[in-house]
Amino acid sequence: MDIFSTALLLFLVIDPVGNIPAFLVILKGVPEERHRQIILRELCIALVALVLFLFLGQFILAVLQVSQGSLGVAGGIILFLIAVRMIFPVPKGIFGEEAEVSEPFIVPLAIPLIAGPAAMATLMLLMARDPADWPRWLAALLLAWSISGIILLSADQLARLLGRRTLTAIERLMGLVLTAVAVQMFLDGVGQAYRAIVHGP
Repeated sequence: MDIFSTALLLFLVIDPVGNIPAFLVILKGVPEERHRQIILRELCIALVALVLFLFLGQFILAVLQVSQGSLGVAGGIILFLIAVRMIFPVPKGIFGEEAEVSEPFIVPLAIPLIAGPAAMATLMLLMARDPADWPRWLAALLLAWSISGIILLSADQLARLLGRRTLTAIERLMGLVLTAVAVQMFLDGVGQAYRAIVHGP
């Protein structure tokens, strides 16, 4: 995978367009002039968490003795579940949680809405496949994070411009694309696990 295809995958996983309604609901009780400052702060916190997971994820795998195939299968399942929720949203949002009225800090905007389990699992999988290619994965993460940040910082304007129905349609389209990615990741993981069993570690 090159930088742009990896960045697209991470962008789909972060799902900034789908997160706009959740962000607006969570920030409903906060003065609108504070929205950009809060979102920028949460974006930076999420980036730190994702970068840490990018570089420490392989050590976590080593400690837990999780194989690359197992991670691929798990990552595919997680991505698939997130994609299904994007296509068929539940009333309380993707994560089924009630929004906080007070000004949020770290949870739930930075984690898990931006730096969610699917994004972390994807980064772990990328590093497990080719640890030496970390500059490419980091560049892809920064690119996906930057585009997601621009979209989220424009959440108020986009919500007024596009409307809730258009945002929902875009999110479901992204969910369809992510479903295909999840199935491919799952199949790759199954193939790797099978080869490991047949040919040994």
